[in-house]
Amino acid sequence: MIHYQLRCSQDHGFDGWFKDSTAFDKLAAAGMVDCPVCGDTRVRRDLMAPAIAKTRTEPAPAPAPAKMEETPAPSTGAPTATAGPMPAQLFALLQRMRAEVEKNCDHVGRDFAEEARKMHRGESEQRGIYGEATEEEAEALADEGIEIGRIPWVPRADG
Repeated sequence: MIHYQLRCSQDHGFDGWFKDSTAFDKLAAAGMVDCPVCGDTRVRRDLMAPAIAKTRTEPAPAPAPAKMEETPAPSTGAPTATAGPMPAQLFALLQRMRAEVEKNCDHVGRDFAEEARKMHRGESEQRGIYGEATEEEAEALADEGIEIGRIPWVPRADG
């Protein structure tokens, strides 16, 4: 395993472990290495200080674990979990999930419950939709056997 200091195109620093340098290169080229702060997949290796042994017989000291740069959470409406602030990696994952939903599904706004019913009854084409529903509407859909999923809707990564 190899430890790299990494940096995204938004200049967030973080670290990662990879099988070898080829594994990092392949994963980064495929967009599978992402910044835990903002979700950016344009990631590069950052400059690192080499571990140099004092003498040939002494092993090199183990490098100190890299500190991830702290990025302050947005001051307005930052999502929180029960145990405290939402971890940056989870926040970035939810931002990517939101982007995929917006890209692949139709926004039906406040008509979500009614549109879900129409699709369930075959009155509307089956497709991915998203929108808003009250607790009562969500419970009524569940009572009718209509399965829905709820996703915490965090601010966009680019916003």
